Amino acid sequence: MTVTKLLSAVLAATWLVGAAQAAGDRPAALAPLGPPPIPADNPSTPEKVELGKLLFFDPILSGNYAMPCSACHLPEAGWAIQDRISFGYPGTTHWRNSQTIVNAAYYSKLFWAGSSKSLESQARSAARGGVAGNGEDDMMEARLAFVPEYRWRFAAVFGDDWPNIRHAYAAIAAFERTIVQTDTPFDEYMRGDDAALTEAQKRGLDLFAGKADCIACHNGPLLSDEQYYNLGVPPYAGWEDDELAQITFRFELYAKGSTEKMYRTTKDDPGLYFRTKDARHKGKFRTPSLRYTKYTYPYMHNGMLETLRDVVEFYNAGGGENEFAATKSPLMQPLGLSGAEVDDLVAFIESLSGDEILIDEPELPEMQRLPAVVRN
Repeated sequence: MTVTKLLSAVLAATWLVGAAQAAGDRPAALAPLGPPPIPADNPSTPEKVELGKLLFFDPILSGNYAMPCSACHLPEAGWAIQDRISFGYPGTTHWRNSQTIVNAAYYSKLFWAGSSKSLESQARSAARGGVAGNGEDDMMEARLAFVPEYRWRFAAVFGDDWPNIRHAYAAIAAFERTIVQTDTPFDEYMRGDDAALTEAQKRGLDLFAGKADCIACHNGPLLSDEQYYNLGVPPYAGWEDDELAQITFRFELYAKGSTEKMYRTTKDDPGLYFRTKDARHKGKFRTPSLRYTKYTYPYMHNGMLETLRDVVEFYNAGGGENEFAATKSPLMQPLGLSGAEVDDLVAFIESLSGDEILIDEPELPEMQRLPAVVRN
C-alpha cells in the first residue's frame, strides 16, 4: 500500500469513527461536510480568489472569446446547466451533462470519467477542450496581458511579469473552492440537531442507509465513493435526431481512440472505457455527489432523468438498459419501495441541499485600447 493510500485509509477510518461517536444513531458511513481541502501548492488568499472569480466569468479564457467557465456553470442553474447536454464551442454541442461546481473542491477526480485529478487541471481541460473552451494557452496569455487590471493582479498574486496561464487556472480553482455548502439540513442533523430533518426525511435516511442501500455508493461526507458504475442509464435521446449532437459524439469516439468497429457501431457513451480502453469499463461513470442536487436537474451523465423522483424510481426499478449490458453493476436490483417510501427517500435527498448559492457577477476589466495614432 502506498503512503497516499495508507493516509487516505487512516483519514477515512477517523471520520467514520468520529461520525459514529458524535452522531449517536446516525449512519456511521455518513458525516457532515467540513471545510474544503486546500492543496499546499495552491494556497488560498482573498486576492487570488477575487482574481479567480473574475476569470471564472470572463470569456477571455476561451477560443472565440465567448465561453467563460460560467457559460456552462451558471449560478442560477445550480452552477451547471439545467439541460440534458451542456453547451459546446460555437458550431458544436457538448456530449455530456454539465456537473455543478458546488462542492467540487472535495472530489479527488473531476469529470464524469475522472480524467482530471484537481480543480486546477480541470480548469485547464475545460478551457482547452475541443467542444468547450477551445482556447490555446499562448493566445489566452496574450489576451490577459492586454488587460492592465489583470497584469497588476497577476503580479500582486503570483509575482508574474506576464500573466501565466497556469496561474490563471490556479486562481479559478481557488475561487471554486469557495463555492461550497456545508450547512444543509442533513449536515445540521448529522451534527446532532434532531429537529433539522422532518419525520419524512428521517424515514428517508433510514431507507437510504437500509432497504434502498443508496449508501453503498453514496457515502462519506461528500456522499460519493468516487468509484465507477454502469447503472443502465439509457443513451442520450438527442443522438437519434440532433445532427450536431451526432457529429460531436462521433468526433469524441474518434478523438478518444476507439477502434474502427466501435466508431462505426457504438450508439452510447463508453464512459470510463475512453480512459482505460478496458472493455470491462464500458458505460461506467463516477458516482456523483448527491449534495446540491435540488438545483442541478436533469440528472445522470447525459441528463436522461428529469427529476429527483425520476432518479429514485429508476433505482427502484433496478436501473435501465443500454448497450453495455455486460458491465451493468450487480448492485442494480429492484428495491421494492412503495410509493410512500419513494416520497420519503426523495424528501431525504432534498435535505442534502441548503439555500441556493447565488452571487452577483463581477464587473470585468477592459482590454487595453491602442491610441488612434498607433492604430493608423
